[in-house]
Amino acid sequence: MQLVVISGLSGSGKSIALNVLEDSAYYCVDNLPAKLLNGLVQFLAQEGYERIAVSIDVRSGATLSELPGYLSQLKGRGIDVHLIYLDSKTETLVKRFSETRRRHPLADRDRTLPECIEHERELLGDIGDLGHRIDTSDLHPSVLRSWIKDILGTGESGLRLLFQSFGFKHGIPLDADMVFDVRCLPNPHYDPELRPLTGKDAPVVTFLEANANAREMLADIRDYIEKWLPCFIRDNRAYLTIAIGCTGGRHRSVYFAETLAAYFRVSRNVLVRHRELLL
Repeated sequence: MQLVVISGLSGSGKSIALNVLEDSAYYCVDNLPAKLLNGLVQFLAQEGYERIAVSIDVRSGATLSELPGYLSQLKGRGIDVHLIYLDSKTETLVKRFSETRRRHPLADRDRTLPECIEHERELLGDIGDLGHRIDTSDLHPSVLRSWIKDILGTGESGLRLLFQSFGFKHGIPLDADMVFDVRCLPNPHYDPELRPLTGKDAPVVTFLEANANAREMLADIRDYIEKWLPCFIRDNRAYLTIAIGCTGGRHRSVYFAETLAAYFRVSRNVLVRHRELLL
């Protein structure tokens, strides 16, 4: 049996993630109290269900703190457990709630909306590190759907590397485990012929490969990842997100992410995402 638990901040896209899993033939339950998880899994197993997805968040109340223990128990019974934690910047969540005019689940007379969000973030503090964290601040819903499918679609075991390019002017991804800054390298943006291209295009690749500093930095980043990757594997991590940033997130960081992904794909399970190319 495979169990997928969706958690995270209100407004971060949990409903979208759950809908993706429902469309993929998972038996889905939204807003499940954490204390009912073991009982639900046992019942559905008896009914013959092999793929289950549940959404558990602060609406569980006081029993939310017991979720890590429940997940450990289920893993001990041989169930393939995955937890996906959706995060987002506070200002993005405020905008989403304002646009939908929905009430935050922790709203009361004493807290403003930003205060509710920060309080929710504190309550979920022990949950975010249990699985794969996704920052949905700048993600279109269709992109989030695609990422959820990629994360769960292959069924492959072992550590999965996610190389993600981004632009510093749009903020650092919240889900990054490692962040590398390549802004010190020559910027193709200032070449009129290269500006409309991306780091996936041959002229930009040729431009960066011709630069000695770019070649040396690429080798340094590759060696750093290779050196410390075994530590993350021994830590039983399912995912490792490596973010590479430049100014706009379209040239240098894209080239680095693609090149590193190609190198590690020979021996590792690898995904590549380019945040600013999706905007």
